[in-house]
Formats: sequence, C-alpha cells, structure tokens
Amino acid sequence: MEKTTTTPQPVCAQESLALLNCVASVPYDRDRCLALVDALRECIVHKRVKKFSLAEPSSTTSTEAPKSDPKP
Repeated sequence: MEKTTTTPQPVCAQESLALLNCVASVPYDRDRCLALVDALRECIVHKRVKKFSLAEPSSTTSTEAPKSDPKP
C-alpha cells in the first residue's frame, strides 16, 4: 500500500486567490472585487485568522512576478 502525501491548503486560500486574480484582471471590475474582499473577510473571521504570511520561496521555483523593462 502506497502512502501519498498532500500539502494542506492554506486557510482561506480560494478566497485570497480569487481576490488577487480579480484585482489583476483587465478590465478591472471593482464591484466584483469588493464582493470578493467581503468573502475573504468572512472566511478570516470564521476561521479566526490572526495573520497571513508567505512561504519562503524554494530554490527550484520562482514565485516572483516577472519584472517589466523600464520605459526609455
């Protein structure tokens, strides 16, 4: 019998990701993003989250957004 390991999903991950993707989308839909802020807040209160933090980046993957070239 094989053991499989799964990484637990961070608290309120879906709500956080949805909000970040909303803010990054073009065209920006402020009303939709505000609704997602409310959904994230509701999750935070329900799960009693005190503080968020980002995981340390590993040496094999990059989590940084690509840097854009400065305009001449």
